[in-house]
Amino acid sequence: MKNWKFYNALFVRVVFVMALFLCSALLFYKGFRFNGILAGVFVLIFLFEMYFFVKNQLLFYDKTIHSILHDDFSAHFPEEHKRDNFNSLYLLYDRLKTQRQEQTSKELIYRSILNSIDTAALILEKENDSWSVFIMNDCFSNLFKVPKVSHWQYLKNYIPSLCSEIEKVGFTELKIAISIKIEDQDLQTFMLQTSHTQTYNKEYFIILLDSIQRVIEKKEKEAWINLMKIISHELMNSLTPIRALSQNLLHIVDQEELEEDDFEDIKSSISTIINRSDHLQFFVENYRKLAMLPTPNKQMTPINALFEDCLRIMSPILKDEGIELINEIHSSRSIMIDKNQMEQVIINLITNSIHALKEKEEKKLLISSYTENNRFFIVIADNGKGVDAEIRDKVFLPFFTTRKDGAGIGLTLSKNIIEAHGGYLSYQTDEDKTSFVICLI
Repeated sequence: MKNWKFYNALFVRVVFVMALFLCSALLFYKGFRFNGILAGVFVLIFLFEMYFFVKNQLLFYDKTIHSILHDDFSAHFPEEHKRDNFNSLYLLYDRLKTQRQEQTSKELIYRSILNSIDTAALILEKENDSWSVFIMNDCFSNLFKVPKVSHWQYLKNYIPSLCSEIEKVGFTELKIAISIKIEDQDLQTFMLQTSHTQTYNKEYFIILLDSIQRVIEKKEKEAWINLMKIISHELMNSLTPIRALSQNLLHIVDQEELEEDDFEDIKSSISTIINRSDHLQFFVENYRKLAMLPTPNKQMTPINALFEDCLRIMSPILKDEGIELINEIHSSRSIMIDKNQMEQVIINLITNSIHALKEKEEKKLLISSYTENNRFFIVIADNGKGVDAEIRDKVFLPFFTTRKDGAGIGLTLSKNIIEAHGGYLSYQTDEDKTSFVICLI
């Protein structure tokens, strides 16, 4: 710190007091007692002045440091203290004040962002082995009719089902569906997702809740938007040339005399219109297959019998394509399914694997099954090129296809069939393996 002026002033005072003291002693020694006493009084006066001078300096340091330690930057720093003795202290105070203001601004931005999202968010902070509410966004407060309380114990009085679920797992990370009763309303189902994070000396627990109904509605809306884009694209691909060719035909027949070339144009235009009309009819038929899927006629069907029939159909194609089939299904179990519909799903998935293996030198197709949590799983995996990241959210979208000769309904139809059976169809993909998983309850 640049305290040289302080030290100079203190040194001058010490020297002056010592000089007066020596002068007082000398006067007593020479017999001038009155003068010696007067000099001694001046020594005491200057000692008191020096004491208060040092005390005021240290008091200002202590007061400023105390303000910094308690994050209190409301105190006024006098202009005269911004220079000389307190210059370094002022620079430290000003820098920390600026950093605190920036941190407060960021916290306000973070809170504003959290308050603007539709997901209920709650962030807890751990203090002395107990949790307090660090941030509760507006969506959480409004959705569960909870005031912005400051402690976890208070929150338990409003939404005990949520709090007990989190306490039951010991504030660890989880992702589950949970039913919560809000005031006197019926139970509502939410998707609960939590995460745990730790900073230098703080622990935080993040809780996110989304209404299942809202998630479903959002997904349905996105699906409808994507579906309408594809339908519009397909319709415009056919209607645009049909309209253009119809206008051209109208222009030709309006002529007084038709030449040989005109007849060729008419034939070509009519042929193209027929082709595009056939394409539209094919498109509509495929849409009808999706929209009018019959209710499954379920019967107890042995797993081995199901796959024997499917592989009997697909084995010649697999052999022609040079694909090694690894069949690990040896289950004697029977499941309640519509055998014809399930065969259609398995054949669709195997056909997809065949196309995925087209450009591979070593081609492998693995079929397996397992039981877990009273659910039966069928896995059809291949070592093909996988699913590109940019289309992973579109694979089950109706009429979406990456093949020139594809209709884009195979996976959608398969997904609908599995869901009609009360199960679900999902997939996992990486550079070396893509697996489609059928789950049946």
